[in-house]
Amino acid sequence: MTLLQAILLGLIQGLTEFLPVSSSGHLAIVQHFLPGFDQPGLLFDVLLHLGTMLAVVLYFRRELGNLLSSPFRRDAEAQTHRRLLTLLLAASVPTAIIGLTFKDFFEGLFENIPLVALMLLVTGTLLFISEKFRRGNRREEQLNLIDALVVGTVQGCAIIPGISRSGSTIAALLLRGVDGETAARFSFLLALPAVLGAALLSMRHLQEVATVELPQYLAGTGVAFIAGMLSIHCLMAVIRRRRLFAFAIYCWVAGTVVFALTF
Repeated sequence: MTLLQAILLGLIQGLTEFLPVSSSGHLAIVQHFLPGFDQPGLLFDVLLHLGTMLAVVLYFRRELGNLLSSPFRRDAEAQTHRRLLTLLLAASVPTAIIGLTFKDFFEGLFENIPLVALMLLVTGTLLFISEKFRRGNRREEQLNLIDALVVGTVQGCAIIPGISRSGSTIAALLLRGVDGETAARFSFLLALPAVLGAALLSMRHLQEVATVELPQYLAGTGVAFIAGMLSIHCLMAVIRRRRLFAFAIYCWVAGTVVFALTF
């Protein structure tokens, strides 16, 4: 892997992680067409996701501080934060079960580019349905255990490349009547334990990386972090303006083109 390839993939990861177009699908497609690209397992992909998750930590640093400190606080808002923390932990359970059970199967799908293209079509359809049939305006304090388990299960299935993690989890919450900004914020926070877990599992491949390639891995992760910060701002604006249709159309067009080129 060259430095230019690493920077390109980091940029793609950062721009597509929070936009509902499937960063893993885009990475799989671009890597397929990059000459000589190789990585041990999915280590590079996971590190890129880790870079964008650092962007989430920075962007939502206040919320994360409140959540992590809530078990030790007794102020008026602590109970609300503890409740949200509990829901995030509950949602992480089905994600972990699905991810650990089907890990090898999902990793094998990254080589199946026609399938990735078809999953982009599925993502576009999910976005279209959620935008057209979104209902209700429930806020963070009205989230419940069923919401958490549903979105956690959806996030677990979104390990399939081409299914947008952010797009599918936000769509699921919108269809359950949750406000758009609340859905996006819960989706981003929920990604943190999932990506951290995937990173820990992939660390075993780090010893397989040649020392000369470490700068490429670090550069890609850094670019993903910077681009991710811009991407978060963009998606929050899109959610407020209820414009997911544009991303649905993009996924349909991209999926159709890639499928035609690779099938």
